[in-house]
Amino acid sequence: MAARRDPEPTRQYAGHVPTAAVELRAVRRSYGRGDGAVHALRGVDLALPRGSFTAVMGPSGSGKSTFLQCAAGLDRPSAGQVLLGGQEITGLNEDRLTKLRRSRVGFVFQSFNLLPSLTVLQNVLLPQRLAGERQDRRRAEELLAEVGLDGYGRRRPGQLSGGQQQRVAIARALITRPEVVFADEPTGALDTRSAQEVLGLLRRAVDALGATVVMVTHDPVAASHADRVLFLADGLLAGELIRPDAQTVADRMVALTAAQGGRYAGAAA
Repeated sequence: MAARRDPEPTRQYAGHVPTAAVELRAVRRSYGRGDGAVHALRGVDLALPRGSFTAVMGPSGSGKSTFLQCAAGLDRPSAGQVLLGGQEITGLNEDRLTKLRRSRVGFVFQSFNLLPSLTVLQNVLLPQRLAGERQDRRRAEELLAEVGLDGYGRRRPGQLSGGQQQRVAIARALITRPEVVFADEPTGALDTRSAQEVLGLLRRAVDALGATVVMVTHDPVAASHADRVLFLADGLLAGELIRPDAQTVADRMVALTAAQGGRYAGAAA
């Protein structure tokens, strides 16, 4: 396995960052109008370098799910810009945005999202099929071997454990060599052992395969596998930790949750 690299510091946006896999420039996202509007993101600026593993955490209602959806092109910001690999995606029409996601973005979800009627190999190849690309069976088999599922290609998802299904999802996310893999609570439905195996695979995807991973999680142990942990609170960046241990992450989360709760209590009063 390749040596673990120290990532570049996260920086407030100040001109083009050529090595960035993901850039957000003054991104805001609001739902509703008037006094009832919910401001999920209030102006987020950041650049995440290629070949890095970033975890995103925050209290409930902090905006982390909205952050992932906007960064991945699943939702459109109310204001600001999102760039993937230097290309702005906020102005793309839905057809072009869909094509971009299929070819340049990988996804790993808590619920795996495998198609039960397809074999494991067919599930891994599905992004290439949907993108209209040649289905690279050899690469799919190599990725299955990378995630410890060599010889499982003909099985159906229902014949696999939860941890094995998430391994298939990781192979599927990597098949198109995406600019970035977005992982949304990828260990939330797994037991402790399976979760550690999946996190190890995500870490290996970065260190050995050169992937870029952005993971939303509520678990300090999961976050401790990342190069960097970004914290959101009330729709704003609220700090970061570089290669922290799980206890340090947990302590920061306790402080953020208490602070956010205090602000809400003050507003209610």
